[in-house]
Amino acid sequence: MPIGLKELTMIKAGIIGGAGYTAGELIRILVHHPMVDIDFVYSTSNAGNPLASVHQDMIGEVNTHFTDTINPVVDVLFLCLGHGNSKGFLESHTFAETTKIIDLSHDFRLNASACFKGKEFVYGLPEISKKAIQKADYIANPGCFATAIQLALSPLAASQKLSSAVHINATTGATGAGVSPSATGHFAWRDNNFSVYKPFVHQHLDEITETLQDLQSDVTDDLYFIPNRGNFSRGIFASLYTKFDGTLVEAKQLYKDYYATAVFTHISETPVHLKQVVNTNKAMISLEKHGDLLLIYSAIDNLLKGASGQAVQNMNLMFGFDEVAGLQLKGSAF
Repeated sequence: MPIGLKELTMIKAGIIGGAGYTAGELIRILVHHPMVDIDFVYSTSNAGNPLASVHQDMIGEVNTHFTDTINPVVDVLFLCLGHGNSKGFLESHTFAETTKIIDLSHDFRLNASACFKGKEFVYGLPEISKKAIQKADYIANPGCFATAIQLALSPLAASQKLSSAVHINATTGATGAGVSPSATGHFAWRDNNFSVYKPFVHQHLDEITETLQDLQSDVTDDLYFIPNRGNFSRGIFASLYTKFDGTLVEAKQLYKDYYATAVFTHISETPVHLKQVVNTNKAMISLEKHGDLLLIYSAIDNLLKGASGQAVQNMNLMFGFDEVAGLQLKGSAF
């Protein structure tokens, strides 16, 4: 059981890379978190400007300004930098030994890159690594596609039933590409459009494989992943299929048992869809059986359960807060 909030002390949080989508969502959550004060939001390009000048949903919520100075003794530091930049930032800036760090980039997710200055970054997927997260000082927040896919497959791997190739088709919203303008993120290109990118070689495949092999050592890398760009703003919808010897009833029970204590991951008896998860930290999974194939649907919000929401969930576990603190968010059904 989590420690009662009244028994705990408020913590101070710092955010690095404060102008992006993930930082914006992080601010939106933390400004209403019962146990967190935002100490600073660091952005060299926006220093001195109000947060609401960039994150316009914060008008009337905060009077804070971006800064180019850092408090090195905050209780928790969130790195919302582009992939490849977190390691360099930590090498050039020093923080207190007591500062816990949650990195939302790809820099420390793989086993080969998890060690930094004598400390280990724990892979922060709470449904699988809750006990390790609770003891961790440093967390590597999982990727968005990786979260949706791992949640879809982990119950099979944990029961040693992931014995065949997995075919994965998953579509992400435009915010998955980040806030910086790009040719494939431009509204005129994305609207009324649909495209595939990085088929079979997406960077999240490595972290997915490592997680599954931790659960089932003989899992191969036969994950055939087709990522898609959708013409919507946010959310990830993944459909996966693989061979499964049991019945649909057995599969559903396996998944329900595996996620019995998961506060945000739910098994639905009806087909899932994006509106169930967008603007929430939920992951929704549904199952179908077709012959000897198990078809798995997995839906998350790429900016929340796939990024900032999961980062706050990890923070809650690290500090002994209620796991759902600050994350009781409601989606929009219509």
